Amino acid sequence: MTTSCVLAAAVQMRQRQRGRRHLEAGAERRPPELSQGRVPRVTRLMALAIKLDGLVCGEVVRDYAALARLGHVSRARITQIMNLLLLAPDIQEQLLFLPETLRGRDPIHLRHLQPIAFLPDWNAQRPRWRRLAACALPT
Repeated sequence: MTTSCVLAAAVQMRQRQRGRRHLEAGAERRPPELSQGRVPRVTRLMALAIKLDGLVCGEVVRDYAALARLGHVSRARITQIMNLLLLAPDIQEQLLFLPETLRGRDPIHLRHLQPIAFLPDWNAQRPRWRRLAACALPT
């Protein structure tokens, strides 16, 4: 009496260095889905300001002028970016988590934030930020 047995397994073929192939057990892994939008520029600038401030505070870089030389930008541009640190911490956090821009131009620009950052009182900054966000950001 003969019995037949069928064995099924999910395998995938991977190509390694120099063209060698390698079998791996398991179903094919799918790469994580990438979002369709892009991170707004002011979000990237806010993150950059935080990073650059850490470099200056940690004495990795001497001052803003050295940052400007390293970044091949003007000292005025570095100052514009670093002025984002004058915003209230909750506004900075909201800037870091702005929704992605799906198409077209970013709704909030650095030039919109500069007048808010120049207000010395964080309590005065917040209503101005809320008005800007209400007009610019999708609900």
